[in-house]
Amino acid sequence: MIVDSIRFLIAYDLAAILYTMQLTVQKTPNPNALKFVLSAKTFGQPLNFSSTESAAAHPLAMRLFAVGNIYNVFMAQDFITVNKLPQAAWPALEVAIQAVIVDYFRNNRVGA
Repeated sequence: MIVDSIRFLIAYDLAAILYTMQLTVQKTPNPNALKFVLSAKTFGQPLNFSSTESAAAHPLAMRLFAVGNIYNVFMAQDFITVNKLPQAAWPALEVAIQAVIVDYFRNNRVGA
């Protein structure tokens, strides 16, 4: 019984470690928007959030707005498009956004 429990815990930990998400970033015609393409279709219907208030009911959108300097999040099928404020620079934002997306899907096992 204890051995089976240990085997389960080891298998669970390995699955958590091995779970990776493919995420690619694409530029858009809008210099203030980046498209984050997921490895699988994740969203059944398009979702658009144009404010922190509208994102409050969706955990991923809420976390993306919490990064700061973001004014719109659009999710559809296998991608998320994030719009930043014009004065914000992409390098740090892009890294933070990627971290939020990967962490969200790793912890929620969505699309896995």
